[in-house]
This record gives sequence, C-alpha cells and structure tokens, in this order.
Amino acid sequence: MTDFVNVAVCYALPHRQDIIELKLSGGATVSQAIAASGLQAKHPDIDLNVFKVGVFGKLVKLDTVLHDSDRVEIYRPLIADPKEVRRKRSEEGKAMKKGGGDASPTA
Repeated sequence: MTDFVNVAVCYALPHRQDIIELKLSGGATVSQAIAASGLQAKHPDIDLNVFKVGVFGKLVKLDTVLHDSDRVEIYRPLIADPKEVRRKRSEEGKAMKKGGGDASPTA
C-alpha cells in the first residue's frame, strides 16, 4: 500500500460540475474522500443515505478503499425513471420518432 493516493471527488449538477482533487493517506475510503472534499458543506442537498456513489461509473459502497487516481462520483437521484417514461408514452400511443423528422407521410 502506498503512503498517499491522489483522487478526485465529483458532483454533477444540471449546468455544472464540481471536481475536487485530493491527496489522501493510503487506505482512505470513499466516505473519507467525500468528507475531505467539502462538497457536502458546499451542497447541503447531498445525502449519502439517499445518493449513490461510484468510482469511474461503477457503483460502490462508502467503505470502499480508494486507489491512486480514482475518481469518486456522487450521483443525484433520478427525477423520472426512464423506463417508466417510455412505458407511459407507449400506453398513450405516442410514436417514438427517429431523427426528429415528421412521422406522418407526405404526398
């Protein structure tokens, strides 16, 4: 195990993202990195009991030990479930169009 690991902690909002780069002691966990980043103080809406976290797009637990150059990501909950939206659209009989063109034939 190395003495230190360099990691980044990311939190994306609709129009911007905060990325905090940190140097932590070896054996640091995802939870410790998030705490050290200060993002919870900057964004009080972050609730680690509700929000999921990952490392490079793969969901992990808060006690996961980090490696050098890892990127910790804090995921906001989805506003709408994409599968549910497609299901409702299908029930309403709305055709999904490709390419944004007019779905009706022209003469």
